[in-house]
Amino acid sequence: MTETMIFNGDEAERPKRPVMPAMRRGFAGRCPHCGEGKLFGSFVKPVDTCSVCGEDLSHQRADDFPAYLNIFIVGHIGVGGFTMSEALTNLSGWIHLAIWVPIMLIMSVVLMQPLKGAVIGFQWANYMHGFGGEDDMPESHPELDS
Repeated sequence: MTETMIFNGDEAERPKRPVMPAMRRGFAGRCPHCGEGKLFGSFVKPVDTCSVCGEDLSHQRADDFPAYLNIFIVGHIGVGGFTMSEALTNLSGWIHLAIWVPIMLIMSVVLMQPLKGAVIGFQWANYMHGFGGEDDMPESHPELDS
């Protein structure tokens, strides 16, 4: 596998990291760099460093984005499934509640860790939030700089 360099102005510094493999590794709960070490120490608490390759993962800033993705996915599947089953059957509202609420709760819990891992893999592959070696400094407003 040949690595392409990312050009930042006049300097060629870092090798290109493939996004999709890193996201797949993160989705599987593995280190986005080597794919071997565990990404999570507990349910959604990422480890600081990979136990296999030593990659520093403490820079990740997944924050609320995995939860937003989770709501988006589960909401679309749940509402679509409910709407389709409502159109095709004559089930009462209580039966729909008994079916769809547990399905959506289970899907939410099952998807949370893989989605967070995929977001961390995306950040790692794109050198975001300190994964590129530089400090993650907030951007300032141009009018405030003058």
